[in-house]
Amino acid sequence: MAQIGKLENQTKINLSADKYYGFFKNNMTSLVQIFPQNFKTLQVVGGGEIQAGCEINWKYDIGSGIETAKLKIQSIDDENRSITFGFLEGDFLKVYQSFKAKTQAIKAGNGGCIVKWTFEFEKANENAPDPKAFAELGDKVAKGLDAYLA
Repeated sequence: MAQIGKLENQTKINLSADKYYGFFKNNMTSLVQIFPQNFKTLQVVGGGEIQAGCEINWKYDIGSGIETAKLKIQSIDDENRSITFGFLEGDFLKVYQSFKAKTQAIKAGNGGCIVKWTFEFEKANENAPDPKAFAELGDKVAKGLDAYLA
């Protein structure tokens, strides 16, 4: 029987919530240049901009070699500064029957923010691990963007 799980990760950074969220909404494909060790390609299918409903092809390395994924932007919420990604295809489907990731920038004191990543997943079997490598990547991206965009 498949197990449904949820994993959350929060990282406090000095970057404003608007700046962090704006980067993901408007410049997400630049992650390839900023984090080349983890993001090999990040391409909006058919070109165009990041918007709800668009699909993204992603090649990544989170420590176990280069893997692929096709994502769909399920929602972009400007008021709550969040973007939700649904995973449609990819290597991770060997481990998870379904996988969804959400990033949100929450205003914090002194002009900074808390970057919250939430991962909802259904394990393909009871031996499948929690997606801790994705949570660690979310933490790395938050801290890296904090330094890069400062």
